[in-house]
Amino acid sequence: MSDFTCGFARHLDDFVAYRIASGRWCASGAKYLRAFDRHCTAANPDADELTQEMIDSWCSRRETESAASCRSRCGIARRFAAWAFGRGLTDAVLSDMPRGASQPYVPHAFTKEELARFFAACDSDVAGNKRREICKVQCAAFFRLLYSSGIRTIEARHLKRCDVDLEDGVLNVRESKGGDQHYVALHPTMAEVLRAYDAAAERLQPGREWFFQSSKGGGHLSCSWVDWNFARLWRAAGGEAGAAVAYDLRHQYAVENILSWDCDAFEAHDRLLWLSKSMGHRHLSSTLYYFSVTPALADKLLALTGDDMDRILPVEWEAEDGEA
Repeated sequence: MSDFTCGFARHLDDFVAYRIASGRWCASGAKYLRAFDRHCTAANPDADELTQEMIDSWCSRRETESAASCRSRCGIARRFAAWAFGRGLTDAVLSDMPRGASQPYVPHAFTKEELARFFAACDSDVAGNKRREICKVQCAAFFRLLYSSGIRTIEARHLKRCDVDLEDGVLNVRESKGGDQHYVALHPTMAEVLRAYDAAAERLQPGREWFFQSSKGGGHLSCSWVDWNFARLWRAAGGEAGAAVAYDLRHQYAVENILSWDCDAFEAHDRLLWLSKSMGHRHLSSTLYYFSVTPALADKLLALTGDDMDRILPVEWEAEDGEA
């Protein structure tokens, strides 16, 4: 029996099955698609296909939401509409989504002292009970993984145990941005940290499916878990409230990698390509974003490449849309 109630519920079921088979389904998509189903049922409960009015009214920006929030809410409905249109199941066409004013995010640049205090706070966190003990071992490994590998917070949260090769130290990132898949080679010290974490987690949560598994219900960690625990430990380490977020550890990974390069122009270009692939960037311009927000990086590259800088690398530097 379908979980949907609108007149084309069977098509929504087929779409969900398609997304699951493609490895591109998540809890937020399910939530928004159910809300879209309720909207369509209320708009026209007898319609047996998606209509233009349904998709237009759903994707209209509400007075109380930002352009980014509107895009998040409407994204899965637009993907369904495109999927249905491609299969001849609807004549509805998609209009452009609203875009907000460009406000580039400038990540926090951690000092060595800040990072040392933060990870010391992770290690000295008080357990108290089993749930807090699970949280302690997770925080110590999870935030170190972000810093040492540069993977996105959602990629770390969605790792399953089968995605983490602890013997060879390789992550299989299945749920990357845009549904892409890529592999990340871990530093040997990080692989050792994860091996120790896995042993501790198996003792506390035997037979878990997710590498970082929630102590509430058995699913993967939530976005709010990451935000709350990072903020808590950041304050414990003496950090200013709101000055940094967990995602900034990914930015720090890129910055420290590039600053460590001491090579000629062509080798720098090759390393930039490797870094881009490791971080799961579709376009090199996303990696070059780190040069635009940190002047020292541009100076570093200019020193390596001289007058050839503009010929070796594209001019357009842009942040990854919706990453921060």
